[in-house]
Amino acid sequence: MTLRVQILKDKFSQSLGLPFKELLPESVIRLAISELNIKYKKRLFDPLITLWAFLSQVLDIDKTCHNAVSKIIAHLAQAEVEIPSTDTSAYCQARARLPEKLLEKLFNFSAQNLEEKVTQEHLWRGRNVKVIDGSTVSMPDTVENQKEYPQPSTQKEGCGFPIAKIGVIFSLATGAAVALCIDFLNTHDIKLSRKLYSFIKPNDVLLGDRAFCAYADMVAITKLGCDVIFRKHQSRTTTMRKGKIIGDCDKLVTWYKPQRCPTGLSLHEFLALPPNITVREIYYYIVIPGFRTQRVSLITTLLEPATYPTLEIVGLYGKRWDVELDLRHLKTTLGMDVLRCKTPLMVRKEIHVYLLAYNLLRSLMWQAGTTYNTPPNRLSLQGTRHHLINFIPKFEVANSKKRNKLYRTLLKIIVHKEVPDRPARTEPRVTKRRPKPYPRLTKSRQELRKQLQTA
Repeated sequence: MTLRVQILKDKFSQSLGLPFKELLPESVIRLAISELNIKYKKRLFDPLITLWAFLSQVLDIDKTCHNAVSKIIAHLAQAEVEIPSTDTSAYCQARARLPEKLLEKLFNFSAQNLEEKVTQEHLWRGRNVKVIDGSTVSMPDTVENQKEYPQPSTQKEGCGFPIAKIGVIFSLATGAAVALCIDFLNTHDIKLSRKLYSFIKPNDVLLGDRAFCAYADMVAITKLGCDVIFRKHQSRTTTMRKGKIIGDCDKLVTWYKPQRCPTGLSLHEFLALPPNITVREIYYYIVIPGFRTQRVSLITTLLEPATYPTLEIVGLYGKRWDVELDLRHLKTTLGMDVLRCKTPLMVRKEIHVYLLAYNLLRSLMWQAGTTYNTPPNRLSLQGTRHHLINFIPKFEVANSKKRNKLYRTLLKIIVHKEVPDRPARTEPRVTKRRPKPYPRLTKSRQELRKQLQTA
């Protein structure tokens, strides 16, 4: 058993461990296991092997447990030692034994470690910018998942899938995910965001859409020593007559405390709010030929126009769209949109592993970009993933000198896949390929089977 475990550790450290040795070395994983006082028996799938296998599973195109176990068998067969059973139960049980706290801790460590690599040249006017947004993920239709993360109420029982709501904060400089919270579908974005404010640091600037533009939240964020740039909520009316004009399409306005306690705030929190705050409102117009001219209003706590010019703030808010691309990378590129685990605990673990894998890819892009003087956020995450997966078998069989040379080559070809900057590019949200001509599921499968049997 000890020999087989050591063989697998060597294989993983030579393959996945090589690109990620700076961000997630084995010593950090062992330290996290020790800090959480995790006890485990001497098995083939110890926490380290299980974690590496789990990471390689979510990075791969084929995400089945059978494929993950097949890789383990292939590694051991190459070393000519006893191979384990092809049954996936041992690996699945090992994943279930991985504590959720361990995966959460490693994810937070990967985010913090990558953030520490950000230099002054990558900041916006000397400040680190974070972007917040919410999204949803689907999961298998099991009784446990439905109980924890119910399907939409508009769908009939047995016709939908459990859906979880996630809130994520991304770093604008690195593209890495720095904070995560998970809740059920009907949770408002504001409720999710209030669980994430503790992850932002003093002097950060938080970008968000209109869903986050609330009086209490702006007060809470400024108390942390941070500033915000939100789009103004549609429920707030805009008037040109109020406020102090400080520039073209730029003014200071006073917001007053709500008269009633908002949903989601306790009475104590509501009473602690100040009677009013001063914010800065910037408005501009989006003109697209053939469409109605749209007015956009931004609300920010960056009050000094000399330090933070109007056009700079408008340009920065335009980069908020990056969070949509980051979520698309997670859900579409890596495949987190439809999860595979059948219990809520394993679903949360799977989400954390996806985010950990995403951060590790971002770290590889960061290293390639900074090494070859290319903006890391302009590199293709999908291309990075493809190159990494194709280089991994070469890392495993190469000696130490050859492996380092291969790694430098990997970094060099990653920067070849640079995504062009296409500002104001728009595409209609339509699909050209037609779906199969099958009707939608409107009854549970059990009812439909009975109908077929009696027909």
